[in-house]
Amino acid sequence: MFLGTPGIRRDDEEGLSWQSDALCAQTDPEAFFPEKGGSTREAKRICEGCEVRSECLEYALENDERFGIWGGLSERERRKLRREAI
Repeated sequence: MFLGTPGIRRDDEEGLSWQSDALCAQTDPEAFFPEKGGSTREAKRICEGCEVRSECLEYALENDERFGIWGGLSERERRKLRREAI
């Protein structure tokens, strides 16, 4: 997967150009995939300041991502969001 250079988006057929601007691409990925029972605080703090947070969350919801922090939400929080949307 190409994450690119922050601030420089490229057009691609998959619609994932937002990833090049994601703050998580510049940090330790382990923060976004903590061990069971591990803290999600650091990942969520990073997501708060990310300019592509909404694109990230949309991607996770559309692709039923089951693990990790996406768009500032855990899997449990994303499941709750899906249930409330129905």
